[in-house]
Amino acid sequence: MGFKIDSALLEACVLSVLSKEDTYGYVLTQSMKKVLDISESTLYPVLRRLQKEDYLRTYDQPYQGRNRRYYTVTEKGLTRCEMYKKEWKVYKDQIDSLLNGGEDHE
Repeated sequence: MGFKIDSALLEACVLSVLSKEDTYGYVLTQSMKKVLDISESTLYPVLRRLQKEDYLRTYDQPYQGRNRRYYTVTEKGLTRCEMYKKEWKVYKDQIDSLLNGGEDHE
């Protein structure tokens, strides 16, 4: 896709994916790659920022002799995710209106 994805939209997508289930970085990256052109080097700073802002927490689980770091959404993160979804709907409707010649489509 030719559109740039800003950090707020990345945060919204990460929170939305993780609100469905806890997961670790590799699986999260693969899930995001199905829709967005994103790399792990782009995703991990977003995860750290969300963690710093208390929207995510981590925990480790052993897997084949190593620990995997899982990410989980906090209550604050779920609230933020819902806010992002509402803002996205308004933004999407406005862009759709512009792209459709100023017509309102609901």
